[in-house]
Amino acid sequence: MEFFYVSLLSIFVLLVSLSLHFLFYKNKSGASHLSGPLPPGKTGWPVVGESLEFLSTGWKGHPEKFIFDRIAKYSSSVFRTHLLGEKAAVFCGANGNKFLFSNENKLVQSWWPSSVNKVFPSSTQTSSKEEAIKMRKMLPNFLKPEALQRYIGIMDHIAQRHFSDGWENKNEVKVFPLANRYTFWLACRLFLSVEDPNHVAKFAEPFNALASGLISIPIDLPGTPFNRAIKASNFIRKELVAIIKQRRTDLAEGKASPTQDILSHMLLTSDENGKFMTELDIADKILGLLIGGHDTASSACTFIVKFLAELPEIYEGVYKEQMEIANSKAPGELLNWDDIQKMKYSWNVACEVLRLAPPLQGAFREALTDFMYNGFSIPKGWKIYWSANSTHRNAEIFPEPQKFDPSRFEGSGPAPYTFVPFGGGPRMCPGKEYARLEILVFMHQLVKRFRFEKIIPDEKIVVNPMPIPEKGLPVRLYPHKA
Repeated sequence: MEFFYVSLLSIFVLLVSLSLHFLFYKNKSGASHLSGPLPPGKTGWPVVGESLEFLSTGWKGHPEKFIFDRIAKYSSSVFRTHLLGEKAAVFCGANGNKFLFSNENKLVQSWWPSSVNKVFPSSTQTSSKEEAIKMRKMLPNFLKPEALQRYIGIMDHIAQRHFSDGWENKNEVKVFPLANRYTFWLACRLFLSVEDPNHVAKFAEPFNALASGLISIPIDLPGTPFNRAIKASNFIRKELVAIIKQRRTDLAEGKASPTQDILSHMLLTSDENGKFMTELDIADKILGLLIGGHDTASSACTFIVKFLAELPEIYEGVYKEQMEIANSKAPGELLNWDDIQKMKYSWNVACEVLRLAPPLQGAFREALTDFMYNGFSIPKGWKIYWSANSTHRNAEIFPEPQKFDPSRFEGSGPAPYTFVPFGGGPRMCPGKEYARLEILVFMHQLVKRFRFEKIIPDEKIVVNPMPIPEKGLPVRLYPHKA
């Protein structure tokens, strides 16, 4: 099917390349007034650039290959390319991360392909970038550790129901769909107070279509992943508006609490001008939150199961730590903040999983002005990509980078700007602590119930846009004896 989309894209290129030729020729010298040369590299095919190679290395399970091949070829930690229809530079290594994270909203700003605005249309006619800035101002109070502490019991309750419904009394399960269900259920509960599994399930399939089509070839024709993503987005927004209308009524009648979740917070919070968000505007923001709140964590939870199945000695360390916590609890007592703080080895294991299989492979920025980096000119308007793998799999930063070694995170841990699964600087993922809690609660309920083994020993990993096992990671379960 991907070849069909590639063929359509090739036809599009043939139709427009002549009309764009003058523009491309003119822009080749667009940086001539800058004081240094452009970074080494090539721009690939007209319009398409190197996008297909960039995406295909992920489809083949080795997204780092695109980066490391070019670092080796150009002997440079910054190189020039052409991605998603844009002239781009890729910044590699800790210094590149530090430069970008430190210059957010000074030299660079966040950037998404224009296609993202089609999947996440804003009711206020502002861009995804502007909506994200508004959202980041609103989230910190809800997602800071002291605020999240009161939700740990709810997370544990949902996790217990999840494992009881989806894992127990089964010989074999597919981990990724189940992890997706767990993190999505949590997001629905904590963001919207929607807990009924049937109500949650109504959203699940459209969300999967939305996630898989978000970073696909942006061809809006019936049957394409991009078209399905747009339809799914419209369906979910309609459902969300119904939930929002009901919550507004419940708040007015005293049937809902102003502090029970992010939805209540959004309905009752005005901006600096005293203006409240419309129901469609809130639906836009909740949609983005639900995507960000469960997709990356479900990938992380899946790979935790994968590595624990492959590495018995690592499993034993996690099991020992989690059972000490479990045995300290009274019957029916839920996890609390103190329990989470005791899960030090488990979190080191989770961090090593995030190093080897980062759900966020990287992100784009846009140059706000001409600037110099490492002796090279970066023209205003160029897109800049940073890659987690450029440090996570770098042997100079993490010796034996393919080896699974949780001790890397003991003490002060990795050097600054080298471990970046949540980004960094002002753009660091605001849900980092939320992700830590849902991952650790998942690990607790998993290992105290089961040992497990992979059914497909050499299952292929596909990155599109997050890493997932091609067959969903089927495992065989061995319940612990009571």
